[in-house]
Amino acid sequence: MDTHRQAPIGRPRGFDADEALERAMRVFWDKGYEGASLTDLTAAMGISRTSMYAAFGNKEELFRKALARYAEGPASYGARALREPTARQVATAFLNGSVLTTTQSGCPAGCLGVQGSLATGVPGRGAHDALVAWRGDAVSDLRDRFQQAVREGDLPPDADPDLLARYLATVSNGIAVQAASGATRDELQRVADMALRTWPRA
Repeated sequence: MDTHRQAPIGRPRGFDADEALERAMRVFWDKGYEGASLTDLTAAMGISRTSMYAAFGNKEELFRKALARYAEGPASYGARALREPTARQVATAFLNGSVLTTTQSGCPAGCLGVQGSLATGVPGRGAHDALVAWRGDAVSDLRDRFQQAVREGDLPPDADPDLLARYLATVSNGIAVQAASGATRDELQRVADMALRTWPRA
């Protein structure tokens, strides 16, 4: 049986895979991996389960695609921050981006990358591992950028690029958790500003 030919059956007319993925991303962002049921996802996406499986695979595969979309969209501030000319500007852009994204009007509060697996058990291990890897990549990218800053003399020679990267990631993750708990943008911006006061100078 050719399942590929049968895949479009049940798919609503005018099905937009890109829009459906955007809606799925928001459900995962709001409810986390385990909290997002298949009913929640298909209702938000406006498609049947059959169509969801055909277009995106199972729930874990859909989550991985949603996480990639989140990284390229709401969380793209991280990649942009790395292109700032100085280490301090990188850190500033990274934390400011975290504040803006986690408190963005019209979007779930917090960060999909943090809340997505806070309560994930054994069935969601794949999603948990994907998020751990995603957050780990962010730390690695920051560390590499700060190593470059040390080489260029933008950071002092005794600066610890790995520690600085983990420090920023930890503050950013804390901002996300606080945002999900109702902290305001102004409150979290003050936290980000305070964290940057101790930034090392060359």
